[in-house]
Amino acid sequence: MALFDLSLDELRDYRSAGTEPGDFDAFWSTTLKEARAFDLDARFEPVETGLSTVEVYDVTFAGFGGHPVKGWLVLPAATTAPLPVVVEFIGYGGGRSLPHTHLLWASTGRAHFVMDTRGQGSGWAPGDTADPVGSAPAHPGFMTRGIEDPETYYYRRVFTDAVRAVEAARAHPLTDAARTAVLGGSQGGGITIAVGGLVPDLAVIAPDVPFLCDFPRATTITDRDPYREVGRYLKAHRGRTGQVMRTLSYFDGVHFAARGRAPAVFSVALEDQTCPPSTVFAAFNAWAHEDKTIEVYDFNDHEGGGAFQEAVQLRRLPAYL
Repeated sequence: MALFDLSLDELRDYRSAGTEPGDFDAFWSTTLKEARAFDLDARFEPVETGLSTVEVYDVTFAGFGGHPVKGWLVLPAATTAPLPVVVEFIGYGGGRSLPHTHLLWASTGRAHFVMDTRGQGSGWAPGDTADPVGSAPAHPGFMTRGIEDPETYYYRRVFTDAVRAVEAARAHPLTDAARTAVLGGSQGGGITIAVGGLVPDLAVIAPDVPFLCDFPRATTITDRDPYREVGRYLKAHRGRTGQVMRTLSYFDGVHFAARGRAPAVFSVALEDQTCPPSTVFAAFNAWAHEDKTIEVYDFNDHEGGGAFQEAVQLRRLPAYL
């Protein structure tokens, strides 16, 4: 696919036309307060993996509604003092998978916490966390579950889980809460931006080709899923566009970015039809912290920088950790 979005010069100046809800902060303050009414109950069970260079813990903590959420904590072997911790969120349809797939950050001498995504983990990597909350009629996938109202929308639960995941990662005695990074690609990148706007004291964030940004543009510029799930829902449920866009405005990465208080290392791919580059730049340009960079992959689709972007993160993130 050749370039289909704005030119790079236009992207660097692009701003979303989306409107932030007047009660955005109150909505999220109330949501997190309700979640924190439940004991975090973070449990770390050692797992025998056959790996000699790392120690792995099977994690369970209370997320949205007190629901149990799974994760992995991977530590360098024989860790005795608190380490910086990297919290990772997973792409659309994937789950936490198996521990041996998460060795990169522990190999740098840091703790690595991987959050499972509720209700997902049956597409390209297995997961172990159910979503016990039902919804009204939805298009197959996750984008339209509960989309009739912000209170019931699926990503209200996921973003809350993610904030609680940071709290769970920091609860382990061998992690240093003051040196916490969050990162992820695609959906994981969108979750990363949300957490960056909701958790005030992160050391750095690194969203890679992030999803869930600039919904008004994203849902109309691409025919590719997952954004197209919204279009197909509205094709069936005529007349609900205003209602749906109001709901999505509470979950738009652009509005979380405006509250970003940590350095940020973004990436974007200019041929990305899944997360169009203008939607990524909308979040990057809105990111409030002045220490921010974006890696541009000119001829890549949604694979983005892949291992090249991991190499960027390996060079850049240690300065903050």
